[in-house]
Amino acid sequence: MSKIRPEDLDEKLSNGDSPYVLDIRPRDAYQRDRIDGSHNVPVYGQLRRGDEDEFRRSLADVPDDATVVTVCKAGIVARRATAVLEEEGYDAATLAGGMRGWNGYQNGSIGYRVASVLGRLLP
Repeated sequence: MSKIRPEDLDEKLSNGDSPYVLDIRPRDAYQRDRIDGSHNVPVYGQLRRGDEDEFRRSLADVPDDATVVTVCKAGIVARRATAVLEEEGYDAATLAGGMRGWNGYQNGSIGYRVASVLGRLLP
């Protein structure tokens, strides 16, 4: 299963590479804080419980001609969404660290920088 680091996603978005960013967090979390241009399908709770039905029904609205980057709070539940997308034939990746990682990257936090270096060094 593929992951994408926040800095790599930011570069793709800046270069117009246009991945489809799919945020699965609850609508209120998405409305408070989101990646510009992302799309919300609030199925976090269902996927966390192992229920993929609602997410699978929402795939009709997800383009199949772009890389889909899944986003949740910390990147854990988004992995399940990425797995479903891959099963359905999509090119998909999970945003490493989720919105926590994205915000850490955007803010240049020390915690993010340390985690990023460790992520590159450890398999």
